[in-house]
Amino acid sequence: MNIQDRHKRELGLLQQFGPDNPSITSIAFDSRNVTTGTAFFCIKGENADGHDYIVEAIEKGANVVIGKDIVQFKKLSAEYPQCTFMAVQDVRYAMAHCSIFLYDHADEKIQTIGVTGTNGKTTVAAFVRSLLTQLQIPTGSIGTNGIWAAEEKINFAKSTPTTPEAPDLHLIFRMLREKNNQAAVMEVSSIAVDQKRVEGIHFDIAIHTNLSPEHLEYHHTFERYKTAKMNLFKQAKNAVINIDDNGMGSDLLEIYKGNVLTYSLNPASGADVIAANCISIPEGTAFELIFKNRTYIVQASVYGDYNVANLLAAVCTGLHNGFTVEEIIPVLPHIENPSGRFQMIDAYGDRKIILDYAHTPVALENLIEAAKKIDHQKMIVMIAGIGIRDFEKMPKMAQAVEGKADEIIVTVDHPGYSNPKDIVNQVMTGFSNQNAPNISTSLTREEGVVASLKRSNDRDLIILTSGCINGAQLVKGEAIPHSDEDIIHHYFNDENEHTAKQIYELF
Repeated sequence: MNIQDRHKRELGLLQQFGPDNPSITSIAFDSRNVTTGTAFFCIKGENADGHDYIVEAIEKGANVVIGKDIVQFKKLSAEYPQCTFMAVQDVRYAMAHCSIFLYDHADEKIQTIGVTGTNGKTTVAAFVRSLLTQLQIPTGSIGTNGIWAAEEKINFAKSTPTTPEAPDLHLIFRMLREKNNQAAVMEVSSIAVDQKRVEGIHFDIAIHTNLSPEHLEYHHTFERYKTAKMNLFKQAKNAVINIDDNGMGSDLLEIYKGNVLTYSLNPASGADVIAANCISIPEGTAFELIFKNRTYIVQASVYGDYNVANLLAAVCTGLHNGFTVEEIIPVLPHIENPSGRFQMIDAYGDRKIILDYAHTPVALENLIEAAKKIDHQKMIVMIAGIGIRDFEKMPKMAQAVEGKADEIIVTVDHPGYSNPKDIVNQVMTGFSNQNAPNISTSLTREEGVVASLKRSNDRDLIILTSGCINGAQLVKGEAIPHSDEDIIHHYFNDENEHTAKQIYELF
């Protein structure tokens, strides 16, 4: 791709040094990923500034450098005359638009569906992918559970846990299109919107799930967090809105001027799509689906009222695509649930183990409420403080579970650079009685899983929660391989070879 004058205007060019109209073959914001012909974007993050790695990038083959330091660029252009230096107004904005150009507007050649909210993004994305694919619109998904085409998972090293950085995102759109996918549903985090990873994308549909305090370690205030979420809808042609959500449902309805479908679990809400009289059944949930004053009896392979709400978001997406309710309903018993979201494991005696990486107080409360409907003797719940998240949230996780489980295990998830003892202690402050005999602690997630299993017997229900993702624990910049499912398998097959000590010894 040649960066021409029309591109430069879109990038917000302020000043240029070096050869005009350079040709690039790739984009990088990490100097370690630079190859010959790369455009290197100088992103300033929490721990590093790309401007400090320009020389390294050039020596590895970068022929275009885009950033903000005009003085530095002028000096470097004399030392590296073969390289083009572009000073721009906003580096992340420029990187997003350059990604669009490089991948030939791949986002416009596929239906784009963005899902935002505090809880439910992963589940809604999975439901939309499953629903549309079964309705003969092959759909891929992008998010916490990885990159999926309609029929298979794509081996792709994501740049972030949830919403990829713009260069990766537009490459994924192109990959999905090459696999003959017609749509892509993606989780859009508040941080992704704020960091302009989805800048320039005109979403065909934006979906809202709910809003409660989260990511305050990044946004600092709830209002800034909310604003980032709502900004997604400024880029959307159609919207799906949960009007049961007090966080921002009514605000979205007030400001959004496009085509809207609303959903609710309240028959008196006046929503476009309503679920009522939800009943737990072995196969999932049975409920009444109400649309345009008609009531349909539905069975769906989802568990818990909150997941029925998530399913309604997918139904609204199907309606936005022109399908009728009569076409959608036969698919609902076959909806695929995402791994790690009310994932039931019942292969070890009469006990049931639920993996659900609920990592907010609201999600934890919803999960426990849904799990209560499952026949069980004793309920054992593992909760975790996430070291790379907001410490102020940790006591609220304890408050959400206290008095609702027979046994509670407090552990650590993704300690990052925080001391596991500090994380556990912070969670424990949320209990009214920290010395209660049914509360115990562990300093690694692996130890927490094992401790939960040890306390269980047949007919017990074990719930393993929190935000373990991407098959690893993030510890001091390292990704230590981790799988709850592997730990469970090893425990019940007497292969207790654990790496908990390896993780803790890093501190």
